[in-house]
Amino acid sequence: MSKRDELIEKYASDLKEKCGVTVDMDLLTKVTIGCGPSIYNADSSVVSGTSESELETVKKNFLIKKLGLEDSPKLDQGIQAVIEQYGKSNRNKYRAVVYYLLTKHFKKEAVYNK
Repeated sequence: MSKRDELIEKYASDLKEKCGVTVDMDLLTKVTIGCGPSIYNADSSVVSGTSESELETVKKNFLIKKLGLEDSPKLDQGIQAVIEQYGKSNRNKYRAVVYYLLTKHFKKEAVYNK
């Protein structure tokens, strides 16, 4: 099993156990691939739910650029909803899991069907 496949399994486990989500493995795989090499770096593979600058980066680089959403208070609300769902006390919020949850939250799965 490749390193990426191992990580995808870990992310799927997090989604099931910590978020109570039935995982769409095809979408999770595409989101993970979309994260690029950041998933292999200990620092960039996780999202800090308490860092305003980190959450702003998620909003700008993922929600606006990747998913094509308009900047509005709904984006911040969506990010907060996903952080709550993942668990505020959970220290390791994997970037791919957060992006997957955001993709589902905003119903933008079609972005990954291209």
